[in-house]
Order: sequence, then C-alpha cells, then structure tokens
Amino acid sequence: MAPNGDVSDKALIVTLGEMVVDFIPTVSGVSLAEAPGFVKAPGGGPANMAVAAARLGGKVSFIGKLGDDTFGHMLADMLEQNGVSGEGILFDPEARTALSFVSLRADGEREFVIYCDPEKDLRLKPEELNLDILRSARVLHYGSVSLMMQPCRSAHLKAMQVAKESGALLSYDPNLRLSIWPSPEEARERILSVWDKTDIIKISNDELEFLTGSDKIDDETAMKLWHPNLTLLLVTLGAKGSRYYTKKFHGEVDTFHVKSVDTTGAGDSFVGALLSKIVQDPTILENESKLREVLKFANACGAITTTKRGAIPALPTEAEILALINGVQS
Repeated sequence: MAPNGDVSDKALIVTLGEMVVDFIPTVSGVSLAEAPGFVKAPGGGPANMAVAAARLGGKVSFIGKLGDDTFGHMLADMLEQNGVSGEGILFDPEARTALSFVSLRADGEREFVIYCDPEKDLRLKPEELNLDILRSARVLHYGSVSLMMQPCRSAHLKAMQVAKESGALLSYDPNLRLSIWPSPEEARERILSVWDKTDIIKISNDELEFLTGSDKIDDETAMKLWHPNLTLLLVTLGAKGSRYYTKKFHGEVDTFHVKSVDTTGAGDSFVGALLSKIVQDPTILENESKLREVLKFANACGAITTTKRGAIPALPTEAEILALINGVQS
C-alpha cells in the first residue's frame, strides 16, 4: 500500500468513481481534428482529485472498477505511485478502460471525444465495495458518472450511506460530460438525485447554467441549488476565481493569472486542495476567514494545473502553490 493510503486513519479522503486515459494534443490551441499527435495521461475526475489531495500530503484511497487491460493496470499503478491507496480497486476482464481525447481550442473552449461503453464500464456492484475503507473516511468524494446506470448506481448510493453513517462528510463534483449521457434530461435528473444528501458541492459556471436553466451566473441563480442539508456550495468561474455559499456567509475569491496550456483537471485539483485542508481542520467550513484562505490556496492549485498538458502530471505540490500565492518566480 502507498504511504498516504493508511485506511485506519480517520483523516482519510476516499474517492469513488471512474478513471480514464486522457489523450492531449501535443500542441496547444487546436481542435482534436487539427492535432498532429497526442500524449497520453492518466485522468478521470475522481482520480485527478485523489492525486491532487495526495500530492498535498493528504491520505487518500480510491474505490472503483477498471478494465483488466493494459490501460487499467497502468492507471492503478499510477495511483499507487502518487501516494493513493488502490486497495479499493477491482479489475473486470469484460470492461475496457475508457479513453478521452481532450483539447483546448484557440477560442478557449475545451473539446472532448470520449470512447467508452457505460454498460460495460460501470460495473462496480454494491457487494464489491470495500466497506472498511468507507467506514474509515472523514470525507467521501464522488462525481456523477457512477450514477449513470446499474449496478454502479446502487454501489454509489451504498457507499454514500455507509460513509455518512460512519460520520464522513460527503463531497460532490458532478464533472458533467454530456456526450457520455443518454440525454441532457437524464444527466440532470441523475446529477440532482443525490444533491440533498451531500454536504459539500462544487460546480462550474457551465454546470450552474445546465442545472438551473439560467444563463445568469450570480448569487440568486446559485442559491437555486442550495438545500437545507448543505454545508458548502462552490461555483468555480475559471479565470474569474470562485464563489462560496454557506448557511451564514457567502463571497468570492479571485484566482491567479497564469499562462494556461490545458485546463483539464483544474476543477479536480481545486477540490483536492480544498479537501486536503478540510480533513485537517473541519472548522474551516464554519469560519469565513479560514475558508477564504483555503479557497485562495485551492484557486492557486487549479491555476497551476492549467500550465501543463494533462491533469495528473500538472498537479502541483504545496511548495509550488505557496510560491504562486507569495509571488515567487519559478
């Protein structure tokens, strides 16, 4: 087991979900069709978050089911090499590891083409969950892909129940990829199906528009997604920073301006930085000045992630984040 994967520690972050192999164009500012070649990089929202938190000193364990193929074993090895425990990983000989081609076009928009078969890829069953890991979690983090279909949806819901009953905070980043869902309506329904059971939710400005049906990115629109059980709602705004909402206070934190090459994984690294601090000090959620400092740290983490190709290879260390915050030139 990797050194950061001690599942007996109550400060453990557990992440549940998918892993993919990202293929990133070797040059920036082109469409996928125009790309002269690609570099492969491990990815997938929950896995990106796991490595981000581990790289910042967090104890992290990943639960999921991968294809029993070359790419699947490559991804599992990568987690272990980056300090994430793979004790909760299973391999399925009938599944094929998903491949995602992603580019940042010259107009700043990301383009995705994802090759996967959800019926074969989302095969984690409730009885296959490692319950000891879930019961050890201080935070359980997940996305929405594992809610798409059975049996994985039932496994996802059981994981939430077990972790919550054991005292964990539930953290959710829908990480919407419409192209893999049967329809926008089904995506919206499934994403919202666990909304009122979650303590911490992070969404992007695009996801805010999708879930509310409004083209306004403001406090009134964000509060349409508030629910009484929620502790913290976050809306990331890309180059404009992030907004936060709690029961007692709300506000906005500016980001750091860097030369972006590839924005893949920026939101995942933001969440990883946030959770790595919350497990150390849960009072962050109740103290606005502490929360603002942590969100400044998370914004810096997300910004640095955009300066290299591929999400996981670009995830920064704490020293790199503090250097950016303090204005130290690398």
